[in-house]
Amino acid sequence: MDGRRLLPRALVGMSVVAALAGCSGSSDEAETPGLEPRGTVLTTVQPSRQDLTNKISLNGKVAINPVYGIVAPVDGELRYVQRQPSTTASTQATWVATVWDHGTPHKVLMPKNSILAGRLLDDRTTVTAGMPVISAKRAGYAVVADIDSALAYRISGSAKSVQGQIKNGPGPFPCKPLGTIAALPAGTIPEPPPVTPSPGATGDPAAQPEQPPAGGGEGSEPTGLRLVCTASKGIKLINGAAVTLEMVTGKASDVLVLPVEAVAGTQGKGKVDVVGADRVRKTVDVVLGLTDGKVVEIKKGLKGDETVAIPGPNLPAAPENPAPGDQPSGAVG
Repeated sequence: MDGRRLLPRALVGMSVVAALAGCSGSSDEAETPGLEPRGTVLTTVQPSRQDLTNKISLNGKVAINPVYGIVAPVDGELRYVQRQPSTTASTQATWVATVWDHGTPHKVLMPKNSILAGRLLDDRTTVTAGMPVISAKRAGYAVVADIDSALAYRISGSAKSVQGQIKNGPGPFPCKPLGTIAALPAGTIPEPPPVTPSPGATGDPAAQPEQPPAGGGEGSEPTGLRLVCTASKGIKLINGAAVTLEMVTGKASDVLVLPVEAVAGTQGKGKVDVVGADRVRKTVDVVLGLTDGKVVEIKKGLKGDETVAIPGPNLPAAPENPAPGDQPSGAVG
């Protein structure tokens, strides 16, 4: 009687063990639910259209006689005009250099109310349009704002407008930009060329032309990237006062844009990853325009109905010891 009772119980136990073994085997083979295959794009965005303004806020201060740079108007060969050092500001625009472009001269003018501070290049240097060639000092007060190099390409174009607000003081007020925002090398004022004496009509030494003053002046110190602008008339300025500047460098209407996170590249050129129906990335080249730091204009390369991956494509890694200017600029913005 006891043997007959033990046999069914043993059979039941063996069945349970077999069932558990079967469950364990199928569990090991099954993939974890809820995870996409490696490399699948999960975050995407489609281009949209909107009005875009490139607006940047800068922190500055009021300064006396700040230095700013004057650039070459065209490509060509630079020839400086001989100017003697002066401590008196010009009362009108002053001719300080000429850029010769295939036999055509283009004057470089220093604005009025300025003092020549130095030459930034050697005479007869080949220059490109927009290259700083002269440093000048603004006579009197102006507003100076240092610029982080990360913003250089966002503000490399001419400023459409600049508004200033003095902390606990006047504003907002228009602030007129002077020169370029590019960093300047040290400016030099060379020694005046020697004058060869020539006898007068009577041979009297007293008839010799007057010698120019000796000495080339002190020149100007190098500067980093910065904006120099002058306040509108009637605004009281105090040296050292803190100023907030709002700078607009460009506007565009109804343009195609993408979030900056979806774009990689440098000024004018970029890349995005377009996602196909199979959810596989394909990197395409695009032409970039304005950016407000959140979105960037896509001027060419996309039709507007594409699906684009976020984040954008990775740029090549920078070398361990890159030469100056060789590093990629990273994502736009």
